[in-house]
Amino acid sequence: MISKQQQKYVQSLHNKKYRQEYGEFIVEGEKNILELIDSEYEIKDIFCSQDFEKELKKNGKQLPLTTGTEEQINAISTLKNQNSGVAVVKIKEPENISTSQNLRLILDGIKDPGNLGTIIRLADWYGLKQIYCSEDTVEFYNPKVISATMGSFSRISCVYLNIQDFLKNNPGTTYGAYLGGTNIHDLKPSNGVNLIIGSESHGIREEILPYVSEKITIPGFGKAESLNAAIATGIILDNFSRFFK
Repeated sequence: MISKQQQKYVQSLHNKKYRQEYGEFIVEGEKNILELIDSEYEIKDIFCSQDFEKELKKNGKQLPLTTGTEEQINAISTLKNQNSGVAVVKIKEPENISTSQNLRLILDGIKDPGNLGTIIRLADWYGLKQIYCSEDTVEFYNPKVISATMGSFSRISCVYLNIQDFLKNNPGTTYGAYLGGTNIHDLKPSNGVNLIIGSESHGIREEILPYVSEKITIPGFGKAESLNAAIATGIILDNFSRFFK
C-alpha cells in the first residue's frame, strides 16, 4: 500500500520548486510508464494498481513496484481518472548541445505544456533527438508536458539556452515561422538549417529577428486566424522531412 508519507512526497513533485529541490519528476499513465521502463532513466518508485503491476512484471525487469488502490493512485496523480500508475524518476543531468542534426528545432517562449509535449512527440516521429528551448519555455519535466509526449520524453532531450547565443554559434540558414512569409511548399531546405517556432501568443520575439534568414508561413485556405504552435510545427517538420532522408 502507498503510505501517507509517500503520497505527500509524490504530490510535492507536482510543483516545479520541489522537482528542482529533490531532482525527481513524475511519469503518469500506462503508456508513458511502459516507455519509461525501456529507457535510460533511473526509476525510484512505481506506484501502480494490481492489474498494472501484473503487466509491468511481464517485462522481466526488477522494478521498484508499490501497489495501491484506485483512490490512492488518483490522489498522487495530476490526471483525472488515472488509476494505472505513477512513477517517480530521477532527473537526468543536463545534456550537452548536439548540433549534428540536419534540422535544429528551436522553440522561443512556448508556454503551453500540452504544446511542448506534442512538439516533443513530433520531434520523435520525425527522427530528431534534441530540441533547443529558450530559457522561458515551459519546463520539460512539467507533468503535463511528460504526459502529452506519450512516451517520447524518453528519447528526446530539451536543452534550455540563450537562443541568440546559440544562433551566433550555429550560423546557417535560419527559418522563422510567421503568419506572413515564404510559402513552406516553395522551400528546398538543405542540411544544417535552424527552424524557430515562436510562442503561442507573441510569436518569435523581436530580438531574434536579425538572426532569421527567411520568414516562412503555412498557406491557409479557410478563415481560421492561426494555428497553434504544435500543429504548425508538425506541418513544417513534415514538409522539411522530405529533404532530409
